[in-house]
Amino acid sequence: MWSYRLVAPYTFERSEVPARSPESLGDRQVLLRFLAAGICGSDLPGFRGTQGRVPGDTGRCAAEKEGFPIHEVVGDVLASRHPEHHAGDRVVGWASGFDGLMEQVVADGDGLASYDQALRPEHAVALQPLACVLYAVEQLPDLTGRHVAVLGQGSIGLLFSYVAKAAGAAHVTGVDPVDRTDIGPVFGVDTVVRAPSDRWVCHLPAQDKPDIVIEAVGHQVATLSHAIEAAAPGGTVFYFGVPDDDCYPVSMRTMLRNNLTLKSGVTWERRRMLRKADEFVRAHPGLLESYVTHTFGIDQVQAAFDLACRPVPGRAKIAIVA
Repeated sequence: MWSYRLVAPYTFERSEVPARSPESLGDRQVLLRFLAAGICGSDLPGFRGTQGRVPGDTGRCAAEKEGFPIHEVVGDVLASRHPEHHAGDRVVGWASGFDGLMEQVVADGDGLASYDQALRPEHAVALQPLACVLYAVEQLPDLTGRHVAVLGQGSIGLLFSYVAKAAGAAHVTGVDPVDRTDIGPVFGVDTVVRAPSDRWVCHLPAQDKPDIVIEAVGHQVATLSHAIEAAAPGGTVFYFGVPDDDCYPVSMRTMLRNNLTLKSGVTWERRRMLRKADEFVRAHPGLLESYVTHTFGIDQVQAAFDLACRPVPGRAKIAIVA
């Protein structure tokens, strides 16, 4: 079966590897036939060659792990040892080994769910990041009537903007150095700020400080500090961006004096959240069609990741299809 692996920074190699055996499945695991994948911002450090902590990331120049770094997948169930999944089902969710870029994928069935089969696979794969956003928003105070700022207007930040507005936010500010003037309002952004977050917060009047600040950048330290500095007194900061470092400096003086709440976390209850994402999309027709702006074939994996690394104003989600 075909498989991709990173053999050097920014460099994929396609190869043939042995097919997975249904007999090799562990308890609650599912064997999928690859239909589609989504590129997440958290995949890009691995693409650039950064040493990660995923089991099997042991290469000298890059991970050299089969199927790495994809974790957002859609597939047909070929075999299952999970009570809720059966051969022939079509599911979306997590490639739990971050090895979803191969013809057959073994995944934890607790991170997969069926979905509206009217969705094309390249659109359905976006249910996975939407599930993550919906779970994060569940952890926030009621957004009704609030001012919400989202730092980072990439594929995940745009979803946060959309969900915040759908949850009743009175005003959504989107902050990104890439020009999102055209695409931002499609996702509920009322004020599009084209600037790095440090410049934005330096010029932010006290009366314009948001009640909720969502950090959707990750992979560096500074933007968490910017989010904390931007939040209005009594506000909440949610750190969604994936950290590359164990320790981040936080201004406890600002947290204390402004009575701020800092939250973070990964998505739990994954099957429930995938079903909730499916319901959300049914209630918001056209969302995924607007969200998935670029689709590549399985023979264009290198081009898909190359595009994901470039700041392009009109790009939101990139999908790869078999």
